[in-house]
Amino acid sequence: MNKNTAPLAGFVSALLAAAAFAVSSPAAARHNPNALWEIVHDYCVPAAEGANVQQKCIDVNLAGGYAVLKDIVGIAQYLLIPTARIGGIESTDLLVPGSPNYWRAAWEARRFVDDALHTRLPRDEISLAINSASGRTQNQLHIHIDCLAPDVVEALREYGPRIGTGWSRFPILLRGHSYRVRRIEDADLSHTDPFKLVAPDVAAEGQVMADQTLLLAGATLRDGTPAFYLFNDHVQPGDWASSEELQDHTCAVAKNAGQK
Repeated sequence: MNKNTAPLAGFVSALLAAAAFAVSSPAAARHNPNALWEIVHDYCVPAAEGANVQQKCIDVNLAGGYAVLKDIVGIAQYLLIPTARIGGIESTDLLVPGSPNYWRAAWEARRFVDDALHTRLPRDEISLAINSASGRTQNQLHIHIDCLAPDVVEALREYGPRIGTGWSRFPILLRGHSYRVRRIEDADLSHTDPFKLVAPDVAAEGQVMADQTLLLAGATLRDGTPAFYLFNDHVQPGDWASSEELQDHTCAVAKNAGQK
């Protein structure tokens, strides 16, 4: 959830919490940074294990260690949430060798976006995003799975061929922010975990993972090769580092496709 839209995000958190358990007031839920964790821990996992509780997630993979929850914001936005207690992008658990590749699981879960839209979106119109510790409202790791904003789709179609496999500055500002970007040539992320990919660079630059935000956009190269573009920004004055801002929770790209 994006702190750049704090009033909306607060309201979303309130509704999420209220849907999962009784609270004394909307204000109590709005300020509950553990709402997502409580939904997964108290409902999704127990229901998947056979407990007599309501299943609030659309998918729970106990072996893979994650659940997929429909976000109340957007027509087709889903959240990939670990079933283990992991605070966010800053967690060192994400960097342990052999730890789950939540990005790969989130990319596979894009099928729920397609199902919600009753269409199959092109690869380059789907994205995954995680916000920085300062740019989120929930203290349980969650990856946003949703459509890319139409202008970002067009920008990538124009400038994508210039993006290499090393970091470079994206040629234009996106939402007023300067992102760096690199190409990943790993069609289904079988061999690439963006957390592990970016962490050494962040450390080398004297920064911390808590201040980072990542957005992974699907791509198809000119020769037809499936790939990704990985965007990175960090907290700085006037920038909460919430790459969720590059997504469109109304999925206008799907509507535009239907009008062609």
